[in-house]
Amino acid sequence: MEIKRSGSQPSGKGPADYFTGQVRIDPLFNPPEPARIATAHVTFEPGARTAWHTHPLGQTLIVTAGCGWAQREGGPVEEIRAGDVVWFPPGEKHWHGAAATTAMSHIALQERLDGETVKWLDHVTEEQYRR
Repeated sequence: MEIKRSGSQPSGKGPADYFTGQVRIDPLFNPPEPARIATAHVTFEPGARTAWHTHPLGQTLIVTAGCGWAQREGGPVEEIRAGDVVWFPPGEKHWHGAAATTAMSHIALQERLDGETVKWLDHVTEEQYRR
């Protein structure tokens, strides 16, 4: 058994290569192989968001606070709120983040496949974000 105590892992800043705006990433648990799960609690300040990306085995988001937006390629921008659970299937190109005037936090769960949990793509433009 292993217990990760709250506050025992340092917060990180969302890298500018993969995020727009102010983003804080708090690791939750990433057990060693053969487990494949990787998790984090991510907080987006208003206007902050991920770049477009995919996950080889999909991704689940559990929105814990605030109001945000999510979009899959070719679909509309959807509002997501605290209590919502979002599933992106394997390989689906998507982005997610805070609404323009409201912060949003979520727990992100994804699995590793051959050591990879995410494939980062191009940044979401202001035009795409504001749709």
